[in-house]
Amino acid sequence: MRIRIEGYDLPGRPGAPQAEALRLGGVHVGMQRKAEVVDRFPVQAESAVWEFDVDVRHVDGFIDVGGPWVHGRPGQRFLYLSWGAVDGESFAMFRRAKLLFGDIPGPLLRAAADGSGTLVGRLGLTDAEGGPRCARVRPPELAWELR
Repeated sequence: MRIRIEGYDLPGRPGAPQAEALRLGGVHVGMQRKAEVVDRFPVQAESAVWEFDVDVRHVDGFIDVGGPWVHGRPGQRFLYLSWGAVDGESFAMFRRAKLLFGDIPGPLLRAAADGSGTLVGRLGLTDAEGGPRCARVRPPELAWELR
């Protein structure tokens, strides 16, 4: 199943409350693949997009996803967007956002699993205080659709 995560409203954009400190700290956001954070974008980027495939299997009438991008036990699967400070090649993670597959409407998840299109999740990446969005992100802050 193809998944695309589209992030907008990054916290390092000009005029954002914590923008300067985040930019000076070298903060980036990336998608977590196993233990590694890849495809990183700086906080001042206009947007961030990640696109990847996950494995799908049908178990007792339910859809289960897996692969290196997917974390958690069956029935509690999720994706991680991880925030960290970049210094050369090192990435010091300090915060993560969790996108749960259980928050995706069932018919939408089934259509994506059946190959009817790409499952797209769209979310703002700045929290209410102007910092990097973290913790569990659920609708309506995270909107899912099939394209």
